[in-house]
Amino acid sequence: MRQKKIPLRKCSGCGEMKPKYELVRVVKAPDVKDEQGKFVRSGEVSLDLTGKKSGRGAYVCKNSDCLEKAIKAKRFERAFSCKIPEEIYIELQQEMRENE
Repeated sequence: MRQKKIPLRKCSGCGEMKPKYELVRVVKAPDVKDEQGKFVRSGEVSLDLTGKKSGRGAYVCKNSDCLEKAIKAKRFERAFSCKIPEEIYIELQQEMRENE
């Protein structure tokens, strides 16, 4: 019988390839536009504990050390191609500590 393939993802903090279910997804929601197609506001960056939110995703290990490394190296800004405010990083850190 053929074994089921386990999807691997790379941690943005430590750079290790791990099974997808061992990592937490950080997601940037799609940008909001009005009826004319003009940019209204950028999408929100948040932790996706379920892995079901729509948007661009980056993965990080389930510990706060890897999150700190990813923030320090600005890996989320590179993955999402946008500037991320400091307040969002603080919210991500608090949410990660609550779920450890």
